[in-house]
Amino acid sequence: MPAKTYRLIGADGRPYGSATKGTLGGHRRSKIYGRLDCPGALRAISRGNTYQQSRVFFADEAAAIAAGYRPCAVCLREAYNKWKRAKR
Repeated sequence: MPAKTYRLIGADGRPYGSATKGTLGGHRRSKIYGRLDCPGALRAISRGNTYQQSRVFFADEAAAIAAGYRPCAVCLREAYNKWKRAKR
């Protein structure tokens, strides 16, 4: 039986196969990343398939940031506030 491969997004924004699950999830269209158990993402997922079609995963925070994603305001409040201050 072949090993499970997970599709992650790399620092260059391109997908790649990994033997290890991603530690963070994101949304391709909104360019937001957060925890896999984020209440905001879980609510969106429960509403239907539209959110899931744009769901992406990252190995770590550095890859998400390098790929151009910002922290989630719901589950990563401190990182989001830091990102927002830096945008000013």
